[in-house]
Amino acid sequence: MSRAQQPSRRTVLAVAVAAAVAGAASPATAADNTAAEPDDTAGRPVDNHAWTTYSDWRAGTADGARAVAGQRPGVVIGAPAGTTAYTDPHTGTTATWEYATWTSPVHALAVPSTEVIASWNAHTPAGTWIQIELQGTYSDGTTTPWYVMGRWAAGDGDIKRTSVDDQTDGKSTVWTDTFAIDDASTGLRLASYRLRLTLYRKPGAKNTPTVWRLGAMGSDVPDRFTVPATVPGLAKELIVPRYSQEIHKGQYPEYDNGGEAWCSPTSSQMIIEYWGGRLTKEQLAWVDPAYADPQVCHAARYTYDYQYAGCGNWPFNAAYAATFKDLQGVVTRLGSLTDLETLIAAGIPAITSQSFLKEELTGAGYGTSGHLMTVIGFTAEGDVIANDPASPSDEAVRRVYKRREWENIWLRTKRYNASGKVVSGTGGVCYLYFPACPTPRQRKALAAVGVR
Repeated sequence: MSRAQQPSRRTVLAVAVAAAVAGAASPATAADNTAAEPDDTAGRPVDNHAWTTYSDWRAGTADGARAVAGQRPGVVIGAPAGTTAYTDPHTGTTATWEYATWTSPVHALAVPSTEVIASWNAHTPAGTWIQIELQGTYSDGTTTPWYVMGRWAAGDGDIKRTSVDDQTDGKSTVWTDTFAIDDASTGLRLASYRLRLTLYRKPGAKNTPTVWRLGAMGSDVPDRFTVPATVPGLAKELIVPRYSQEIHKGQYPEYDNGGEAWCSPTSSQMIIEYWGGRLTKEQLAWVDPAYADPQVCHAARYTYDYQYAGCGNWPFNAAYAATFKDLQGVVTRLGSLTDLETLIAAGIPAITSQSFLKEELTGAGYGTSGHLMTVIGFTAEGDVIANDPASPSDEAVRRVYKRREWENIWLRTKRYNASGKVVSGTGGVCYLYFPACPTPRQRKALAAVGVR
């Protein structure tokens, strides 16, 4: 479970929810039946847009950055725009960095949004890092400041990867990784945005960060305690590695008090390995050899957000997945279990975020204010097959949860906590990890759920 003993930024977002209430190549699989795939995304309350192609990168405004072509186009430092000093708030160290910037064209949101979450895929060798910012225009014609959505590096030797707190303009606020309209009941929405990418490297160095994917998911999911039931359409199970976070309890407490809170990186590592991602002995050499599944410890360390003091930063997990060869990672929202069936049918598992009381999910044996698990398939009856890292052992990770219970706790935006207070639900948030070069069937399934 994710930071169950501490208030999370998801709990903080419940303030806005309460205001709204008051105001208004895949591994072997089992049964392989094919679900119907939607042919468009019209009417979805989600807009997931990304810049990924050479022409995309050429369309942006560069200052010291340049687009590079190839099998995986991206943007790199060309001739640096200048140098700047950065004081790491988590170490107190001040260092000088060369930098270059790339700013996207304005993207008009197909869904004027109450929330926006950025995500990115990048290579940041030692001595480099990146910053991602968002500036938007509200539906009333005013603009936001430039909000920092993340300062990120694959390693932790140069800077400590971090979100930035205390960013607000009185209309919107950034809660760790999520831009949110402060009071959605007013009708105010974000109508458009642009992203600014700053690439950093040590002065005089020749290496550079390379960013292959940059985008954001905007959404305006209707407030709801319950969601419509879907009709089962698929019986299929993907064979995904099983890892328990609980066997890491007490290990490396400097990373969010140890494995008991590592649901997000544990889920990430399961799907990374499903796609063939492996860590070398050299990469794992820092882990105590007495610990089982050292790759889970590694995932926790390299997704850790030093400001949030946890491993559950959604974009940081997607960015970590993309450090593995030929993988992409995005954060999005899906609209139904039918969407998940579409992905599973194409061999794409998903990491989903949900919160619930113990009695709301039969067989879980716990309640949580925020938890990540991996959906790997559906039974013949339509129930959800999940690799749930909140299990006492790797062998116990595979669970079957009742379809109706599971879809409601995942897709709702409002719920009652144990005290009877209205708090927020995630509204269908998930991470999707998939090949840099998807097959035609995978590409079709991703497009059907709004990811390109």
